[in-house]
Amino acid sequence: MILHLASFRWVDSVTEDDVSRLTAALTAMAAQIPELRSYIAGPNLHLRPGGMDYAVAAIVDDEAGLHTYLDHPAHAQVYADLMGDMLADRAAAQLPLAAGSLS
Repeated sequence: MILHLASFRWVDSVTEDDVSRLTAALTAMAAQIPELRSYIAGPNLHLRPGGMDYAVAAIVDDEAGLHTYLDHPAHAQVYADLMGDMLADRAAAQLPLAAGSLS
């Protein structure tokens, strides 16, 4: 399994309403992609100094599932409709995830 992590920093003009709309859109998007085993997206709680403004964690079975998720039309639509104008910076990583490593 693969854990895909993405984090985002917003431009200064992004509002809480923008973030709420994005979270709702990402949640709806995830429901359309059966390759996603687990998916969570939301604003950073900023419990520690620094860091990004928002993060996504997605779990898929394999590299093919990751590509299906990232290349899915619903994923592209969220970027085109909402996220593109919000982004100041983005980072992503994929980690191997052993079965049962998250409990």
